[in-house]
Amino acid sequence: MTTILQILVSPRPRAFSRQVARDIVARIAGWHPGAQIIERDLAADPPPHPDLDLYEAILSPTPDGDPRFVLSERLIAELEAADFVVIGTPMNNFAVPSTLKAWVDHIVRIRRTFRSSPEGKIGMLRDRPLIVVSAHGGYCGDTPPGQPDFLTPYLCAIFATVGIHTVEFLRLEGMSRESDAIARALDHARDWMEQDLPKLLGKTLMSAALPKGGALSALDPVR
Repeated sequence: MTTILQILVSPRPRAFSRQVARDIVARIAGWHPGAQIIERDLAADPPPHPDLDLYEAILSPTPDGDPRFVLSERLIAELEAADFVVIGTPMNNFAVPSTLKAWVDHIVRIRRTFRSSPEGKIGMLRDRPLIVVSAHGGYCGDTPPGQPDFLTPYLCAIFATVGIHTVEFLRLEGMSRESDAIARALDHARDWMEQDLPKLLGKTLMSAALPKGGALSALDPVR
């Protein structure tokens, strides 16, 4: 049975990042009837930031069954079970929100999800498609006024560390700007889901896929 891990980050219930991520998950599930969806809502149930006990457990040769690893093991197990991972997140202050960073700190664990070697860190998880929907209030890169984006390279490096290299980003820009900018971003999201998502997953569009002009047209102007 196909398993999809859906990770939602924004505390806003109708955030663009949440709704687009859910639309992507719905399409993937439509191509895989009977798929199980694991939802990890980091706003509703934020993981704690690592404390002294967790640091000491990570830095010592502690068995995975140590009670200090209970949450870490649960989050890693969800990731291990997933055939597809979809993350919906805003970009906060040019990087990932603190709740997503805390989730990362629990799943990136030496001797469990990566090992150290003379050549560097080697991921221990199997590769799988991982899609990040990131919502940006402004614009990144060469589009003036461009703003830094540390979220994208950071998540690429983090997931490569644990062995996940098939990472794709759907960036929604200008989401706190005028309505025309929002409309352009949503059009881009629709086009990406209809054209690029099937290619990424090695699928052809099927009747279960959401039609053009579907759920995205009702989104609120929030991230």
